[in-house]
Amino acid sequence: MSLPSFITIVASPRPHVGKTLIARMLADYHLSGERKVQAFDLNARDAALTAFQPRHAHLSDIEDIKGQMALFDALVAEDDIYKVVDLGHEAFEKFFLIAQDIRFADEARRRGLAPVILYVASPDAASVEAYAALVRLFPVAVIVPVHNEILGPAQHRDKFPPHGKGAQLLHLPLLAPGLRRTIEQRPFSFIETAGSAGPEIPLDVSIELQRWMRKLFLEFRELELRVLMADLTSSIQR
Repeated sequence: MSLPSFITIVASPRPHVGKTLIARMLADYHLSGERKVQAFDLNARDAALTAFQPRHAHLSDIEDIKGQMALFDALVAEDDIYKVVDLGHEAFEKFFLIAQDIRFADEARRRGLAPVILYVASPDAASVEAYAALVRLFPVAVIVPVHNEILGPAQHRDKFPPHGKGAQLLHLPLLAPGLRRTIEQRPFSFIETAGSAGPEIPLDVSIELQRWMRKLFLEFRELELRVLMADLTSSIQR
């Protein structure tokens, strides 16, 4: 049986590794397919995702029980909405401890939802250890290591083996400096901006943006297909 929607958590215990950029792209990827999207911003310090995606993202707080219940209830709601979580590094440990305690991944699977963790890999020991802990704690989740090319060569990727059915390393292509300046304007929609070379966006930047988006959208699409096919194969074999 095909899974109706995904719950994608973009995570890393380290700051400034590209989590919010990936969450923004993922939300726009779903929107480009005319899907319903709800994004959750767990970056209390700057609320960047909410600033970039004000129509589809809102700030979430897991410091108290009420906030925790509101977030996790929304994530597993059977509403055919694709969920994206931008998990700030300060909330990383608490979020996953709560998720383990309430058996979040199991509950999502029971409701026919696909929990996927996009883990932005970095070579430091804390990142390696946190990834290994997630693999142990969430055996039914799909955990996908992400190589952000701005962080350098992926020489450390053997420390982040993909985990779960359909998981495979995902690449975040390097952004040209001019393109980065363009997409850091708030608010900013990739799908509304790509293809429009208005007075504020030079034609060469618009073309480069489209190329960069196509690469990443293809990565997202292939990941979805692998997870769905793996789930279908597993269902047939039961």
